[in-house]
Amino acid sequence: MDLSFNAEERAFQDEVRSFIAKNLTEEMKRATALTPSVFSDPDIGMAWQRVLHANGWGAPGWPVEHGGPAWTPAQRWIFETESARAGVPNVNVMGVKMVGPVIIGFGSPEQKNFYLPRILSGEDYWCQGYSEPGSGSDLSSLKTRAVRDGDDYVINGTKIWTTHAHHANRMFALVRTSDGPRQQDGISFILIDMKTPGITTRPILTIGGDHEVNQVFFDDVRVPVANRVGEEGKGWTYGKYLLEFERGSGIASAKLREGLKAISDLAESDLTGRAIDSPDIASRIAEVEVDIDALEMTELRVLSALQTGQNPGAVSSILKLRNSEIRQAVTKLGVDVIGHDALAVEPMRPLYKLNHEPAIPEEMLTMVPEYLNGRAYTIFGGTSEIQRDIIAKMLLGI
Repeated sequence: MDLSFNAEERAFQDEVRSFIAKNLTEEMKRATALTPSVFSDPDIGMAWQRVLHANGWGAPGWPVEHGGPAWTPAQRWIFETESARAGVPNVNVMGVKMVGPVIIGFGSPEQKNFYLPRILSGEDYWCQGYSEPGSGSDLSSLKTRAVRDGDDYVINGTKIWTTHAHHANRMFALVRTSDGPRQQDGISFILIDMKTPGITTRPILTIGGDHEVNQVFFDDVRVPVANRVGEEGKGWTYGKYLLEFERGSGIASAKLREGLKAISDLAESDLTGRAIDSPDIASRIAEVEVDIDALEMTELRVLSALQTGQNPGAVSSILKLRNSEIRQAVTKLGVDVIGHDALAVEPMRPLYKLNHEPAIPEEMLTMVPEYLNGRAYTIFGGTSEIQRDIIAKMLLGI
């Protein structure tokens, strides 16, 4: 694999750097640095989405006919890497990288014409209605039911761990439309307006004090049949397709590398009493760096496949598994590097909206929140156990 850039690619790299320098505000950059979650607050993330869209860069992975920029794999890699280095906000991942590809692949012309422009512009903010109490890793056992009534489905049930449902105006959800011998065959994929009567959203506060996830209840919620994506009962197929993009369409290594660099800089500073002088800390930093290098190589292979129109397939489970494990290693390293200063971390969220001087230096503020938030990395998007099962079955033939 030739990893050197040609003259055209180096020119594009300069273009991306110039664009970011011109458009990324200090408020956006600081908010991103002080956000412990993988999700930016909508007021920050969607502001950046609008900036990208105005430049034709709102959906790097989409086909050009639907608003994608027609980048080569190398250009996509350069954009994602430079964005991570500069500290740009995360956009609405669930819109651009998850439901967008499903609508492109399986949606009706009317759905494409209505939803895709609104995702690109940032007008719609999406959440994911998959997990339920008792239906997490065994998602096919979901109970939320949609009963056909004329031109509508009437939905009853509940979804849980719904990230940013309190911000979202749209949800894509898996619902049960029929029963059969195979649980997977009776599931449909449906798009829901979160302002529809009968929807209640209740917050769930996580171990880090964040209000990031929610439980959403549906009580006789009427949704037009026209909001179903693809065929009735084929939602399991579309849902798996979406999860492959969720797990395998991003460039996680670049952000992991920047996170590790921030921790390394702290470890070498007097703020931590030069924690780098500890053989344990130094060796762990080196080990994580090697792991990130290996993850990067796998991402490059997947990115090349995506550019040719292939979905990531089972290799996306490798990316999800390793990304989760390395993220946790990085966040644990961060807490160990700052040591007893972890006890002085601010409990309020979001950290970038603090209106007083924090008890510890700002560059330490996110270490404990990121560590606590990161406990979920090996659970959300499919647990590590599930990813290993997929890898064993589809790649190793076990």
